[in-house]
Amino acid sequence: MNKKILLALTILLICVPFALSFGQYRPSVYSKQEKIPAPDFSLNDIQGKTFKLSSQRGIPVVIFFGATWCPACRGEMPFYKALYEKYAERGLKFLYIDINESSKRVAHFAKENSFPYLVLLDSDGNVANDYNIIGIPTLFLVDKEGNITAISHRVSDLPLDAIFPAKK
Repeated sequence: MNKKILLALTILLICVPFALSFGQYRPSVYSKQEKIPAPDFSLNDIQGKTFKLSSQRGIPVVIFFGATWCPACRGEMPFYKALYEKYAERGLKFLYIDINESSKRVAHFAKENSFPYLVLLDSDGNVANDYNIIGIPTLFLVDKEGNITAISHRVSDLPLDAIFPAKK
């Protein structure tokens, strides 16, 4: 009996850290030398108007990939709204891209949560695939030149000081 318990504990001590090491990858800020262009896309917003990312050249953009059913996305929404309130006036463009859901459902969700930013529909998930989304929420910070400068799963991890340095 003691050998079985010891064996079970040994297996647990080996397997648990191993399993935890396969957690969701959390990418860090890209280096300054590395210029990775943000994949361009055209998506409809919840009013049916077409939005094209490349039309935003010259403007830094934050892209939030999420879904209405995602608890972590809902948890980040107050922080994303606060970021919007702080930086939208300074020229930062905010996008929320909902993945694989109906326009009716997303429009209801956006209205219910009073989203002040542009809400786009990635109905077939193609844009999410282009951005290699493996989990949500995932946020991208795109600079004025259209390059990805940071990827995060939390709003608080976005290095906005790189685009908007603190005032002296």
